[in-house]
Amino acid sequence: MSEQDARDEGEREGTGPAPQPPQPPPAPDLRIYVDTELERIGTQLRALADAKDRLQGLLDAVLAISGELDLSAVLRRIVTTAMDLVGARYGALGVLHESGEYLKEFITAGLNEEERAALAGIPFPHGRGVLGLLIQDPEPLRVENIPGHPSSAGFPPGHPPMRTLLGVAISVRGEIYGDLYLSERYDSRPFDREDEDVVVALAGAAGIAIENARLFAQERESAERFQRLLLPSLPDLSPFEVATVYRPATQPSRLGGDWYDAMVLPDDTVGVTIGDVGGHDLDAAAAMARIHSMLRALLYDRRTPPSEVLVQLDRALQATADIPVTTVCLARIEPHETGWVLRWSTAGHFPPLLITPDLETEYLDAEPGVPLAVSTGIARPDHTHELPAGSILLLFTDGLVEHHAHSLDEGLTALADLAATHAERPLKEFVRVLADHHPSDGQDDMALLALRIPASTRCPEPGPPGGPAV
Repeated sequence: MSEQDARDEGEREGTGPAPQPPQPPPAPDLRIYVDTELERIGTQLRALADAKDRLQGLLDAVLAISGELDLSAVLRRIVTTAMDLVGARYGALGVLHESGEYLKEFITAGLNEEERAALAGIPFPHGRGVLGLLIQDPEPLRVENIPGHPSSAGFPPGHPPMRTLLGVAISVRGEIYGDLYLSERYDSRPFDREDEDVVVALAGAAGIAIENARLFAQERESAERFQRLLLPSLPDLSPFEVATVYRPATQPSRLGGDWYDAMVLPDDTVGVTIGDVGGHDLDAAAAMARIHSMLRALLYDRRTPPSEVLVQLDRALQATADIPVTTVCLARIEPHETGWVLRWSTAGHFPPLLITPDLETEYLDAEPGVPLAVSTGIARPDHTHELPAGSILLLFTDGLVEHHAHSLDEGLTALADLAATHAERPLKEFVRVLADHHPSDGQDDMALLALRIPASTRCPEPGPPGGPAV
């Protein structure tokens, strides 16, 4: 059967002609067709690339705000990442008052120095005008002309001109926490639905990050309060001046084993100690309480050199308790015919730092001895050093100087420089500055005790070194 016969037969049977492949248009039309298709495909590919970039930007933003633990840092990061996602020049986050009726805090970003100076002294917005629309109705808000909006209350003098607005509410545990505001895209176009969608998605992650930061603050506050209950309230050490600081680690729920203590001993000397129990949990805190209490009792009861007190402490602990490795620096400040002398012994701890009245610094390096809970058969040496009147003796734990990215020597050098820079401040302010600007990475708790040495007039008579208790 010929091809024509087959077609005729198909038509007679009602099947119709066989399908024919599409015929390309004439050459000029074909070129236009191909160009149009290529342009369409290119547009689709660019849209897909833009969507991918925006999705990646959103994921990066979520990771960025989730990585913060400090609440103020979280709030600022939310604003700046939202600005980056939609290309906005200005951004702000208003935190609602507990009543939910107005803003109690307003975090801004994008203002340059001149704009900030122009707004100096002007109260921050509390949620009137267009900003208040989100307080009344927490649905996403887009405004193309703020001054022309019926709810606009106008801008204060010196406020930079703003025309467009995108506002999204942030919820935490189902309640509105605050409102995120963005204004003025860099390309001058109004905010669109895609901008709204990505900022709404960010706001959902922001609510989780805010709740995490609040929980972290609560846990840190509880851990710090518990730790402080274990630390002593220091007595009056006149004529010595003393100041202390304890700071918990930046990690949530990390109890520490750092402690300090100071007291006037029965022989009119002053005993000071600082220590660090290994670990960052309830066991470490409990061990610290036991060690500190036992050391305080031994120090007060025995007029022996510090090394012998540490030997007795180590023996008693290993016989009565299972404790982790612990470092201690124990010292007696004793009167001397020319002033005061420091007699100390360490169990694997950092040496004291001495800052003289002429702001010279010296670490009192000496044989450190082994930490507690290592061996009771190793002798512990004592060391002595004269203390000039007006100098500062600083005892501290490793949380003040250790940093994962720097050597320990760098941390110790930085601490000595910092101490020399601020040694002329009042002693309480001095220790706060050291704690606020410490060279460590903040991953460990820190304790520090500073003692200012008085003049040597009318010193009590020294007792016999190493004599019996009285």
